[in-house]
Amino acid sequence: MTTPPIATAPPSGFGHHIKHISHQSSVFLLGTLFTTGAGYFFKIYLARVLGAEALGIYALGMTAVTLAGVIAAMGLPQSASRFVAVYTAIGEPRKLGRFLWSSTATLLVSNILVGILLFAARPWIAGRLYHTPALARYMHYFVLIMVTGALTTFLGQALAGFKDVARRTVITNFIGQTLTMALTIILLTAGFGFRGYLVAQVASAVVVLLLLAQATWKLSPAVARSPSVGWPILEPEVVSYSAVLFGIQALEFLGSQSDKVLLGVYLNAREVGIYSVATALVGFVAILLQSTNQIFAPTIAELHASNQNELLLRIYQTLTKWVLGFTLPLAFVIMIFARPLMEIFGREFAGGWLVLVIATFGQLVNCGVGSVGQLLVMSGQQRRMMRGQVIAVPVSLALNFLLIPRIGLIGAAVAAMVTNALLNLLWLRDVKRTLSLVPSRHGYTSLLVPAAATLAAVWFTHYAFRGTSHYFLSILAGLAVGYTVFVLSAFALGLDSNDRMLAQRGWEQVRRSFNSDKA
Repeated sequence: MTTPPIATAPPSGFGHHIKHISHQSSVFLLGTLFTTGAGYFFKIYLARVLGAEALGIYALGMTAVTLAGVIAAMGLPQSASRFVAVYTAIGEPRKLGRFLWSSTATLLVSNILVGILLFAARPWIAGRLYHTPALARYMHYFVLIMVTGALTTFLGQALAGFKDVARRTVITNFIGQTLTMALTIILLTAGFGFRGYLVAQVASAVVVLLLLAQATWKLSPAVARSPSVGWPILEPEVVSYSAVLFGIQALEFLGSQSDKVLLGVYLNAREVGIYSVATALVGFVAILLQSTNQIFAPTIAELHASNQNELLLRIYQTLTKWVLGFTLPLAFVIMIFARPLMEIFGREFAGGWLVLVIATFGQLVNCGVGSVGQLLVMSGQQRRMMRGQVIAVPVSLALNFLLIPRIGLIGAAVAAMVTNALLNLLWLRDVKRTLSLVPSRHGYTSLLVPAAATLAAVWFTHYAFRGTSHYFLSILAGLAVGYTVFVLSAFALGLDSNDRMLAQRGWEQVRRSFNSDKA
């Protein structure tokens, strides 16, 4: 497929892009850290109040609506970041407005229709497929979560296309997550139980949707604000791009959600609940990569379209090195303190500790190759991205079918680790072949000594706190010691010019935030 070429602008330097990425991604990172920290304690609260079985029902319900949502969305939400960036860059406000209005209308209609079918099929899904009849009583809440989720994802990606990830982070992370937690606590305290948790999610999603719509409206040029829906409803380039993304997401669902589906089929809701808590913790490992991707993605589209490949290579190598580096201390803590991390949720969750250890290895590969998926999809190579999934997904399904009936949660974790590593390595191969971009070998080798020192320091901290019941204190100590040792050892070995510029931009952002707080 082809997309409109971006008009050539005066080339921006490495420092300009690093400054923009570090500013926007730092806000996203702060928001993610907030939701991660608050969400961790909130999940502990939910686990202790609702129990593993209720969390398992929630995981199974979300699995059902995730698949239905992929079908209903047709790849449109994820296309927003690319086409909003492209239409803005080439000065096509009418195309931008038509894309926003037509996509929103299409998503609303398709999700309502799929939601009706999903609700009608709830007895079969809950009883026949998952052997959890209680799920049927809550299916209408999951349908509402699906509909609002499709629209909020689309508008959130539109803000990313406008390169305003900071505003989206404030709305979705700070406001949305806080509102969800507050409403949940109120409703659970009032005795509404699991139903109260679902109501809180729907209510906060509606608020987030309205705020994202308002933000998108303000950022859109005046011409784009007028409702514009014609025929064809969507531009041909949008349809073809979204169709490929639809295939990617369908394959992604099979690769990432088949473990929960088969756990629900072969085991029970309680085991699914334990596994969902463990995988939620594993998801935190890639927090820095996710933050970087949010703003690096439109930058990739801009630099690739203007043929600034050397600059793109420098940014990619620098970001990959430090994303991996600053992920290592967190990964080491999660693996070494795996059992205490799970026992905090309750003793019935302790059996999931090995899932943490195994799945974290897969996430380290993800962070180690950097933004390879974004490099493919934002440079028009999304078909190669899907080809990697076509190879990895059958491997995932085969491993899940083979291992889950035999070794349960551990089998699902092994399958997830292998699939994650395989997929990212395939994408890295395609990035090298098509874009001639590879991570820096020197960047990897320069992290060896800091990584070894960090691992030893975290292990020593775990040993020093052995036998203690103060799990939070030991985990926080492990994080503090790990990151302190890593930073000191990394800086002691010296930084190259790109590293120093990234460090300078990061320090400027911290200092600016501190000064604004004082003011």
